[in-house]
Amino acid sequence: MSIQDRIALVTGSSRGLGLEIARGLARSGCAVAINYVRSKDEAEQAAEAIRNEFGTRAIVVGADVSLADEVERLVATIERELGSVDILVNNAGINPPASLDAVTSELWAKTLAANLTSAFLVTQRVLPGMRAKQFGRIVMMSSVAAQLGGVIGPHYSASKAGMLGLMHSYASQLASEGITANAIAPALIETDMIKGNPNIRADLLPVKRFGKPWEVSDVAVMLAANGFLTGQTINVNGGWYQS
Repeated sequence: MSIQDRIALVTGSSRGLGLEIARGLARSGCAVAINYVRSKDEAEQAAEAIRNEFGTRAIVVGADVSLADEVERLVATIERELGSVDILVNNAGINPPASLDAVTSELWAKTLAANLTSAFLVTQRVLPGMRAKQFGRIVMMSSVAAQLGGVIGPHYSASKAGMLGLMHSYASQLASEGITANAIAPALIETDMIKGNPNIRADLLPVKRFGKPWEVSDVAVMLAANGFLTGQTINVNGGWYQS
């Protein structure tokens, strides 16, 4: 299925994996909305590069997607400037490492808000437009930590596991309306997110190397283009977790 001229929102996409996914969708002909919280200059540069390289529409909207009022402003801006969202990639999140004993209630709440509540808020806000079109693609960027516990901490693992449950609920309830929901569970992709944690090592993976951002982006584009695949978790993890 072609996704030419579809409208895509990738949260947390000013850099790293989110940006690579936005670029992949733009390469496939989508108009894209780049979302950021603090990296405005990087987001503007990314959007300009997308417009120049792929000839597609690209806009930049700053918003903290863990807050309902900012999500409302984000999506309303996209609807006004591009149209209603067809493809949503819930990528925004944080990964503050902490040992089991160091996870405070404040860190727990902050991580769940950034990684899981944000996915719920944005999805709920774009769903009316998807349902009106009888077309939608929801992609949750989870993690191998949801399956194996990972190396960040229980707060992070729980937030990413929650995304899988949320995905299954959307998939089962929306399939008959032309809306799919799937998840990608990457492991150790070569971005800024893996820096600064000595527990993150390539030798943890059977392939003995870090993943490349494009290896995840290609999967996100495939999920956006496939209307029959729903309720699935695609494990892009170098063989760390095998199901």
